[in-house]
Amino acid sequence: MRFHRPWFWLVAPALGALAGLLYSVIFDTETLTGSAIRGAFIGSPILLYERGFLFPRWRDRIRRAATPIFAIGTIATYAIMIVLGNAAAGTVLHHFFGYMSSARNAMMMSRSGFLYSIGVSAVIVFVFRVRDLIGPGVFANLLIGRYHRPISEERIFLFLDVSGSTRFADHHGDLAARTYLGEIFNALALPVRRSRGSIDDYIGDMALVTWTIERGACDAACLRCVFDLSDTIKRDAAAWQKRFGQVPEFRAALHCGSVITAEIGLERHKIAYFGDAVNTTARLEALSKTLGVPVLVSTDLLGCIGSLPSDLAAEDLGLHAIRGRNEPLALAAIRRR
Repeated sequence: MRFHRPWFWLVAPALGALAGLLYSVIFDTETLTGSAIRGAFIGSPILLYERGFLFPRWRDRIRRAATPIFAIGTIATYAIMIVLGNAAAGTVLHHFFGYMSSARNAMMMSRSGFLYSIGVSAVIVFVFRVRDLIGPGVFANLLIGRYHRPISEERIFLFLDVSGSTRFADHHGDLAARTYLGEIFNALALPVRRSRGSIDDYIGDMALVTWTIERGACDAACLRCVFDLSDTIKRDAAAWQKRFGQVPEFRAALHCGSVITAEIGLERHKIAYFGDAVNTTARLEALSKTLGVPVLVSTDLLGCIGSLPSDLAAEDLGLHAIRGRNEPLALAAIRRR
């Protein structure tokens, strides 16, 4: 969750007010000012909820549920926020704008207003569910058609592989392994969001995370994401041990470079990356196992980051031959001080 973006605190009520104005235009039941204020009070809590500022644990719990349960739970949550938001708006309208003869009447919500709010909420639920299915970053880029035409750009890639997942599956079965990996990838979501990255794909027991150079290199956000996940797992070590009989471990490999980013597919659209940087990062992940290094990075990436945070240190591992590359690549291990 990012509190350092002041514009969000203006956008949230503005979007709610816009929905309220639209309601006033469609139904012609209230003044534009009254509808805008009601919309702001109703819409803002919903947007804050979706951004994880309100009831984050409840939101995360129902996001993990099947789509029908997710839809029912989310709309029910929205309905409560709608009623409370409308009551707060009615109070403000009565006391500061002299709206209606009593605060109680001002706090009441019309049937058309409630149904309109629920209808808008259902659309929001659908949009956010689709966003969750394909990823927030990918969803936004597909929506605006940013990569409809191929674009050359500099990106940072992280291949994060869960160690010992095959052994876990052999011992506990494939169903338990799926649950185990699912919980690990769920734990990865918040560190990626905090670092302003994007989980672009899951490949077996591995996750592919990407950043633009600007976002990933700023304050070593891509490296902080990895250690943030490590801290999250360590903090809940007892719960992992109790539920799965072990605490997850992982290997991470990071590299950067120029790639061609493009939207591909017809029946199923996807944003894909083409270039040596992706293949090299995948091979670094395999090399990290051979070298016994939990967090392996290229010095190309370290050059983009510049100075590391005071709590991180880089250990020079020298040059290594990488399959598919004509020249060896200088690598380093990143560790906590």
